[in-house]
Amino acid sequence: MSNLSVQPLSAAYLIHGEEELLRIEALDAIRSAARSQQYNEREVINIETGFDWASLLSSVHSVGLFADKKLLEIHIPSGKPGKEGAAVLQQLAEQLPEDTCLLLILPKLERLQTQSKWFSSWAKNAQIFDAKAINQNALPQWIKNRLAAQNLNIDNDALALFAEKVEGNLLAAKQEIDKLALIHPAGHIVTLDEAQTVVANVARFDIFQLSAAWMSGNSERVLRLLEGLASEGNEPVLLLWVISEDIRTLIRLLAALKQGKSISEMRQSLRLWGEKQTLAPQAARRIGIRRLLEALQICAYIDRQIKGAEEGNAWAEIKHLFLSLTI
Repeated sequence: MSNLSVQPLSAAYLIHGEEELLRIEALDAIRSAARSQQYNEREVINIETGFDWASLLSSVHSVGLFADKKLLEIHIPSGKPGKEGAAVLQQLAEQLPEDTCLLLILPKLERLQTQSKWFSSWAKNAQIFDAKAINQNALPQWIKNRLAAQNLNIDNDALALFAEKVEGNLLAAKQEIDKLALIHPAGHIVTLDEAQTVVANVARFDIFQLSAAWMSGNSERVLRLLEGLASEGNEPVLLLWVISEDIRTLIRLLAALKQGKSISEMRQSLRLWGEKQTLAPQAARRIGIRRLLEALQICAYIDRQIKGAEEGNAWAEIKHLFLSLTI
């Protein structure tokens, strides 16, 4: 929440990003500040397909009839306002109403959306909070900071276990931290035994975490993610799609680099966002074009297995493929 100021309340806020817990906390902070600053009227508008955008403008312009300050929440679950909505949102940002705090809540936005005119207007006239996901490397420090806020500390082994068990699920991590705060007094140092007893195995095994894992050569994490995904009943066809797309991306990247193009030039066309911008070039050079082309042939073989045209265990083949690419 370090980049979100709610005292005093600003005229407009935009909350977006993929991490649900951080979006919820930002929303709660603004609502709390609004209550404390006598924003006595609150209206929530959910934007769905077919929404009448003129009604949103009516809600905005109705402010002041009862001399109350108003918090107007605009939720767009799809993250896509459409052409008409984009025009209305741009107008709102450029003509902020008096005695109203506008609060726009969206999921993770694609790069193209953040470069749109309506988003640029909000970035200029409102506070923007990007609820970015906490990656594996940053998660231990995030947990440690959250525990410190509860006047608790944690030893290194316990912290490593905690991070492993709640990986990819900050909501669950928060619940476990709250649980530890209830059990232990201020100043307590959480030990490995205590973490094993209290912290539940609530990792959310995200298929797309596999990309960063195998590209970074982390075979241990790849294996753990694959086992978790299998236990959750994920179909091998989804994993095959992910690894196939990643391999094709690395092949195209190597071809572009051979032609003298830079990573920054290829970033947008190859969708090298976040960690992939660093990991993909490293993986491409480590594996090489010959092995990548062979891996693509293996993907085709696994696809035939899934469809019943070849004998064999598709899950076992996928596991072998992922692990082979970590070397």
